Amino acid sequence: MEEIKIHEFDFSLINEFFTEMERQGPGSSEETIRALSFIGSLPNEARIADLGCGTGAQTMVLAHNTKATITALDLYAGSIERLNATAGRFGLQHRVKGVVGSMDDLPFQDGEFDLIWSEGAIANIGFEKGLNYWKNFLKKDGYVAVTYESWFTEERPAEIEKWWVDAVPEIGTIGRNICTMQKAGYIPLASFTLPESCWTDSYFTPQKARQVEFLKAHKGNKIAEDMIAFLRREAELYLKYKQYYGYVFYIGKKI
Repeated sequence: MEEIKIHEFDFSLINEFFTEMERQGPGSSEETIRALSFIGSLPNEARIADLGCGTGAQTMVLAHNTKATITALDLYAGSIERLNATAGRFGLQHRVKGVVGSMDDLPFQDGEFDLIWSEGAIANIGFEKGLNYWKNFLKKDGYVAVTYESWFTEERPAEIEKWWVDAVPEIGTIGRNICTMQKAGYIPLASFTLPESCWTDSYFTPQKARQVEFLKAHKGNKIAEDMIAFLRREAELYLKYKQYYGYVFYIGKKI
């Protein structure tokens, strides 16, 4: 039986579920800060775009660790509402602004940003396409930092290979992705693998209570039930095959 992929579920259900989560994918504040450490010194007036920002966990980390003005963009209005409310609670509303928009149709000017950030989202439009398109919005010598699903090995079991190729057709090894970044016109500065805790502690474990709550709210809704089954399957496969794949941070500088 063919498995349904997450992007094939009802968009409103996906976002209803994940808007209540602090993170919409694997990651952590520590790893965001680690990636930021590879970026050259940003001026106080620097501008950052956080693309596919979700509810903005990493956006707030960037705001607390730079003096930059940050524009955070996501397709879902509910996520942006939550992000802007969080910025207000932290007193960051003058430097952090969430806007609704698409990563492959950006409402920005060429050369507008010193840094483009994207955690767990570039696969939605493609790693190569995203790097090439987003480069237009970076200043000369600007930076890009993204996390992207990557193979750790050249060979892997057929079950997990099919799962990820269906979900992310472009998925490649770390070496191949670094070459893609270089061909797109960046100097690769660093790449590092997110630790297992970014999947378990930050992503899968917090989902468990939310899944129960979500199923109660959508009792009898087959699509909602199938979506939760998918998310549970994702966690099961990770625990089984985590030595073969994960998220990798890629940091590059525009030439």
